[in-house]
Amino acid sequence: MTKSQLIETVASKLQNVSKKDIEIIVDTIFSCMTDALTRDERIEIRGFGSFVSKVRDAREGRNPKTGEKVHVPRKRTPFFTVGKELKERVIAKKDLYPTSG
Repeated sequence: MTKSQLIETVASKLQNVSKKDIEIIVDTIFSCMTDALTRDERIEIRGFGSFVSKVRDAREGRNPKTGEKVHVPRKRTPFFTVGKELKERVIAKKDLYPTSG
């Protein structure tokens, strides 16, 4: 699902709110989440999951094209952990791999 598809879905459920207002709301939510992660804050959405910013230590990597060693610097990266309720709903989806026959 893309951001525009999310806006369309919300707009179809809230017909009394303009798409422009919904777009502002979605942008504000994403902006708040981004700001929180840049401040090293944890974001927890009950029933969905949590986001944290993790630090990855510097390491030696390899250029896949040449095989040459390259230094990969220390960096922060966002990390998502799925919530129990979401995980159970995804697992319960039975038609994920339909059987042929």
